[in-house]
Amino acid sequence: MKWSLKELEKYRNEPLRIDETLDVKVKMLDRFADRVIDIDPVKVVGTVMVDRDDVLLDVKVSGKAVVPSSRSLAPVDFPFDFDMNEIYITEESHFDRYEENETVLLLETQTVDLDEGVIDNIIAQIPMQILTESERNGQDMPTGNGWEVISEDDYTAEQEENQPIDPRLAKLKGLFPDQDQDR
Repeated sequence: MKWSLKELEKYRNEPLRIDETLDVKVKMLDRFADRVIDIDPVKVVGTVMVDRDDVLLDVKVSGKAVVPSSRSLAPVDFPFDFDMNEIYITEESHFDRYEENETVLLLETQTVDLDEGVIDNIIAQIPMQILTESERNGQDMPTGNGWEVISEDDYTAEQEENQPIDPRLAKLKGLFPDQDQDR
């Protein structure tokens, strides 16, 4: 869904109400095939308006994507539901109008492309670590020919076990037998 800036001028006093279902699957898979396996049509509800020659977008985005597990690359359902608030400006001097914590984007063309903004925001919502249900419940980690994935706790324990004991301190090992059994 795209609008030209001239088209949006008529929404200077009264916002354009949006209640659309966007099919962004082709664009999403074209740009982010390594991060997304599949995506359902995305529901977008909100408003677009023009204020002092800037375009203000305030929408709620919801839907479901299928993304690869960060551990095994197995497909994981990823439902999303978030607010998207962006400001599109036509001149760099307009950056001064807004706070640093607001999302302000400089338009390179005379059009606002809602699809691209929605896609970028969905990608930003995907967590760095996403696991399948069985991976979250502690199923064995993946292994292969000459490699295995281990948890951070297992790695730490393995490092402690493999540390050589300083021969000068070896005689102290039997000094507190109760503590040796706890390990």
